[in-house]
Amino acid sequence: MSIKDRVAVITGAGRGIGRATAERFAREGASLVLFSRTPEHLDETRALVERQGGRVLAIAGDVAREEDVEHLFQQARAHYGRVDILINSAGIVAVRSFREMDTATWDRVLAVNLRGTFLCCREAFRLMAEQGQGVIINISSLSGVKGVEKFPGLSAYNVSKAGVASLTEILALEGKAHNIRVCAVSPGAVDTDMLRQAAPHLKPGMSAQDMAEILLFLADDSGRLLSGTNLEIYSNA
Repeated sequence: MSIKDRVAVITGAGRGIGRATAERFAREGASLVLFSRTPEHLDETRALVERQGGRVLAIAGDVAREEDVEHLFQQARAHYGRVDILINSAGIVAVRSFREMDTATWDRVLAVNLRGTFLCCREAFRLMAEQGQGVIINISSLSGVKGVEKFPGLSAYNVSKAGVASLTEILALEGKAHNIRVCAVSPGAVDTDMLRQAAPHLKPGMSAQDMAEILLFLADDSGRLLSGTNLEIYSNA
């Protein structure tokens, strides 16, 4: 299948990888459900998609809030009747040495990056199991990959992304019976606001648009053999 006329839910759609993916998927003819915490960023992405003639439903909310995620998928189903693709792009980072790490910061990073991915995967998984097909793609990071260089201050972020990769692996196993493909992508330095916040010394080796092309490949029939894959991207500037 191509993604033309398929329904794609994209979290973190207000900027960065999520926004670039929304624009790319719209050009391929997908019907979009965009989700973001920040209404003004969400409105900007929606306007970009609509100018390309894309079909789009925009919903503001927090992936870490169970009721917000349930509402997201209820609205997606009510509006389009189905969900074919989920791109879990929402994420945050906090730079703090472990000695100074407070519980609230730790909990918030894990809540958005890992709990949020879990909540969205669960709702999508349930719908896709009823449909008998679907694709879920989670954004992890090289920060969560064993043996890759780590940077001080990112303990919560690293742990959350390692959890995303592990969640992806087990969901790919459980998804086989329902024809649900589940993959993760673990990029290195991507040119986004998050990178500039987390590691301004790093020179990005890829753009958000580059990532969107990879997500498109995985979401359509080209990636049909890659369920369970954690695609590690060691890009160099």
